[in-house]
Amino acid sequence: MSNINTFKTLNWKLISTLSIIALVRPFMSILGISDALGKPVASITATILITIIWITTVYLTQDSHPIVTLVFTGIGYAILAIIISGILSPILTGHLQGPLTNPRGIVSVLLTNVIWGLISGLIASSLLKIKGK
Repeated sequence: MSNINTFKTLNWKLISTLSIIALVRPFMSILGISDALGKPVASITATILITIIWITTVYLTQDSHPIVTLVFTGIGYAILAIIISGILSPILTGHLQGPLTNPRGIVSVLLTNVIWGLISGLIASSLLKIKGK
């Protein structure tokens, strides 16, 4: 029963906002910014900055479920990235590319971003515990 209550009390506006912020990564690639700055440095730097934003935001808002919040943020970002890839790849390249072309790709994107959210959530949770002491 506690899990259902946790789900209901999550800050879905925060999760949505943080998921959208992470879309900077694919848009950097789509707009050629990653290529201009140099891959993979641009992607790694963007990922680090997004992670810092996620952790800092959860810390500053004193989120009561930092791990679950950031896991759902990772899932939200993954879903948005898959949808955007499905919409934009045919427009930009003339054919569908990305995770939607392969079910394993969808699982891979979701799993990778769940792990990203989990690690970020563990860091945020640890910081909140340190602050609480």
